[in-house]
Amino acid sequence: MNRAKIKRGFSLIEMMVAVALFSIVMIVSSTALLALVDASRKAQALQSVMNNLNTALDGMVRAMRMGATFHCGNIGDRTTPRDCVAGDTLIAFEPFGGDADVAGDQWIYWYDSTAKRLYKSEDGGTNGYALTAPEIQIDDMKVYVVGTTVGDTIQPKVVLSVRGTAGVEKVKTRTTFNIQATAVQRVLDI
Repeated sequence: MNRAKIKRGFSLIEMMVAVALFSIVMIVSSTALLALVDASRKAQALQSVMNNLNTALDGMVRAMRMGATFHCGNIGDRTTPRDCVAGDTLIAFEPFGGDADVAGDQWIYWYDSTAKRLYKSEDGGTNGYALTAPEIQIDDMKVYVVGTTVGDTIQPKVVLSVRGTAGVEKVKTRTTFNIQATAVQRVLDI
């Protein structure tokens, strides 16, 4: 009877093999868990950056829908309507409730190729501020405008085309984007 009790336990070798297998499984599991945590952190950082870009473009489109007297490009008097079918990097317009005879109250959106960011001015270009975060690198922006002549049969329409990369360098997450947005003037062009 004493002999049967002695043979019921595990040997030292069996215990070492069990501990080794458990350790290997835990190392593999913790590596996978750390990879998931890192991927989640990268996805959250990228989502934050893309939310900034979407907010900037939505604000631009909303303001343009309510605006009037669109002037595309840096040529001529910005209070004079001007189409640009070939595209440009600057658009000026009279905001909702603005005075068409005062150039100092125009809103201007433009692309700065040196800083690789989108900018906005609400005082005719005197003071401007960046719309996009530093983590967003705009490689190209074009503004296309048609129908700016008052009384023509075309309702004024603005098309924005933005191309670039977004991401955070710390977490080494970069993604490219191509976004196109369209704004049609809400006020009838009669």
